Amino acid sequence: MTRPVLLFTLLLAIALPLSLLAGRVWIDPAATPNAALIVMELRLPRGLLAIVIGAGLGASGAAMQGYLRNPLADPGLFGIAPGAALGAVMALWLGLASGLLLPLFALVGAGGAMALLALIAGRSGGIALFTLAGMMIASLAGALTSLAISMAPNAFAMSEIVSWLMGALTDRSWNDVWLAAPLTLAGIGVLMLAGKSLDALTLGEAAARSLGINPARLRWAMIVGTGLAVGSGVAVAGIIGFVGLIVPHLVRPLTDGRPSRLIAPSALAGALLVLVADMVCRILPLVSELRLGIALSLIGAPFFLWLLLKMRRELA
Repeated sequence: MTRPVLLFTLLLAIALPLSLLAGRVWIDPAATPNAALIVMELRLPRGLLAIVIGAGLGASGAAMQGYLRNPLADPGLFGIAPGAALGAVMALWLGLASGLLLPLFALVGAGGAMALLALIAGRSGGIALFTLAGMMIASLAGALTSLAISMAPNAFAMSEIVSWLMGALTDRSWNDVWLAAPLTLAGIGVLMLAGKSLDALTLGEAAARSLGINPARLRWAMIVGTGLAVGSGVAVAGIIGFVGLIVPHLVRPLTDGRPSRLIAPSALAGALLVLVADMVCRILPLVSELRLGIALSLIGAPFFLWLLLKMRRELA
């Protein structure tokens, strides 16, 4: 284990037990009635789901920034998260959001976005085509989502759609954990296997080819790995942005900068960020709980602006 991996593992080991006790009502294991039931059925699945979703977003952000060689790259820009959101919105629009139907619709949406991205840029297209195709898919999915909202059959459906798109872990159960965890871990595994190829790509596409890297295979790994890691998270929690952008920048100074060394610590740091953000959302003294997606956007937007200003100063 590298030092950053050990550091973030230790911080997670501290944060998870604290998150089980924190909330609008803090739990005292010795005095709170039904404390064990509350922890096991409400707090623990929510905490584990935060870890799973954050890990998927963090790893995907690190891999995408390495693949595109762009520090501003975010996995949400490439159509998979908007595709998953569109699938979930259709489930809500059709009134089929009960049980596991909503996350299954979202996974179908993510799969459709992955298939379309692979169809457009998965064979012989370069990185520029991959980026443009992802942005086109994200734009199309966003437009269709807006259309679904504007044509919602009733006010209740519109409210449910808008609320879900904000992103949250409220009222999530073990079923959501069992659905998201295997897919997210599989996605992270694919991205980590592609780490050495991403290292070679930092030298340029021509140099990577000369080192025996197959660009088409690497492109497929990015599509499948990001699709599984990001799509499964959106399927159970809605849109949670900026994690994939923020985390690699915070972790990169702790590593040698190579993508293969950045993916694992970024996954752990992403898990820590989402877990802590969700815990803060629970304990804020507001009338209703702040949505996790909104909280991370309030953090991420200023960070993005700071990053842009920093890059402008470096280029000046």
